[in-house]
Amino acid sequence: MSTRLRDFTPAVDLTVSGGTGPVRHQRPLYVTLTPPCSNACPAGEDIRGWLAEAQAGNYRRAWEILTADNPLPTVHGRVCYHPCEDGCNRREVDAPVSIHAVERFLGDTALAEGWPLAPPAPPSGRRVLVVGAGPSGLSAAYHLTRLGHEVEIREAGPVAGGMMHFGIPAYRLPREELAREVARIVDYGVRIVTDHKVTDLVREREEGRFDAVFLAIGAGLGKRVDIPARDSARILDAVSMLHDTSAGHPPLLGRRVVVYGGGNTAMDAARTARRLGAAETLIVYRRDREHMPAHAFEADEAIEEGVKIRWLTTITDISANELTVERMELDADGKPRPTGEFETLSADAVVLALGQRTESSFLRGVSGIDFTPDGAVRVGPDLMTGAEGIFAGGDMVPGDQSVTVAVGHGKRAARHIDAWLRGGSYREPARPEVVGFDKLHLPVYSDAEQARQQVLDAKRRIESFSEIIAGLSEAEARYEAQRCYSCGDCYECDNCLAACPEQAIIKLGKGKRYEFDYSRCTGCAVCFEQCPCHAIEMIPEENADG
Repeated sequence: MSTRLRDFTPAVDLTVSGGTGPVRHQRPLYVTLTPPCSNACPAGEDIRGWLAEAQAGNYRRAWEILTADNPLPTVHGRVCYHPCEDGCNRREVDAPVSIHAVERFLGDTALAEGWPLAPPAPPSGRRVLVVGAGPSGLSAAYHLTRLGHEVEIREAGPVAGGMMHFGIPAYRLPREELAREVARIVDYGVRIVTDHKVTDLVREREEGRFDAVFLAIGAGLGKRVDIPARDSARILDAVSMLHDTSAGHPPLLGRRVVVYGGGNTAMDAARTARRLGAAETLIVYRRDREHMPAHAFEADEAIEEGVKIRWLTTITDISANELTVERMELDADGKPRPTGEFETLSADAVVLALGQRTESSFLRGVSGIDFTPDGAVRVGPDLMTGAEGIFAGGDMVPGDQSVTVAVGHGKRAARHIDAWLRGGSYREPARPEVVGFDKLHLPVYSDAEQARQQVLDAKRRIESFSEIIAGLSEAEARYEAQRCYSCGDCYECDNCLAACPEQAIIKLGKGKRYEFDYSRCTGCAVCFEQCPCHAIEMIPEENADG
């Protein structure tokens, strides 16, 4: 299924390198390089590794590799914006591997089969407090438990999950699947105490005899905006609206709803309003589609469901049930500027979706913790705050905000906390070179189009909060995994073995790959040129050992 749509040219100029003849100037070397999918994954998953097992039908082993990095594959297979697929080399040929769909299949299969997580390390005798049971807190707690530490999460809300439960609509993330993945983390040994809001961190750390703390309270407050409002229509912030809807207390919005903002939360709010009965839902955004922060597919799905979008528009005043909006234009730098052209719109409710911030005021009295102007907590490269033994991650620290970024922070923090507890420091391992498409040696055809997930008809979607995208079948998931090129890692295709004119390659047996017999090798580079995934490199003879 390997494919390529460009002319092949030799990767090594033998007239320059002197590859053949009585003196060998270069030799081949088997290497393992970094695939672009894993390089782009904020959770640091070994995507190539678990896809290789999935394509062989070894689904449990694939899930074990996956959960070594990420304890929430069922969630991620549904809500991750899959930057891994943006980096996938296959997109240069037909379409990227649908990595998220295979991940969802593995996660759902694990829940159905009741697969247990790998046993944790022996108890270390150390205790860690995690504040917040969102994606970053759950990830950190899981990885710390896996490393042998005793972990307790204290969560202000009534259930674990954080913004996964109260911020992501159920049509994207069904609550049952989320609850079951959280329950598995609890079964693993993590204690979660809900309805417990931490207000005095120092006291709780001392009384609980916790050796370290990881702060993961997220960004659960909507950002404020200064818009004049007099006797206005109902004004809500999107975060509260989504929270209340998920909690079973949806707000009364009326027929006409205007959502102000252009991010993914704005799209979720508008689509939720449609499901709550709004006949007219309009998104107002001050820039154009090209510059919107929302992912394109989120806007496409919103439009399919009847949501309208007014680009290059900003709200300047709200009075009674009328909004004054001004048309904007973009300057040479893509920044919006006013035109002085105004219009009046009608709305029963206005939902503000202008970003989120963290409620970090309870940390102001902790010596050493520093904050950005918007309340985010500053951390070092090891995710430790300025207070010894207190770490932080997820949406409450500066940087990108997403479930996958938060889960990645939790894993990183766990490794740094573990090293700190043991009196050392953790250093991220250096990654080998990333394998781009130009390094692959592929045939010139495509024979494996992407498997498509079934999507519920748009008219039926807005009738309820039922999940709108279906998972892949076992056959579809295995097929999709088999579309992976295994970029940068040998998968024993035997191309090098068959191509070598000197019989200088020795096959070591299934799963053991090959080795070179350098007493026969002439350095001709044919093996290199025939390796589809760039698992062989040619190195100068003087750099070779021996």
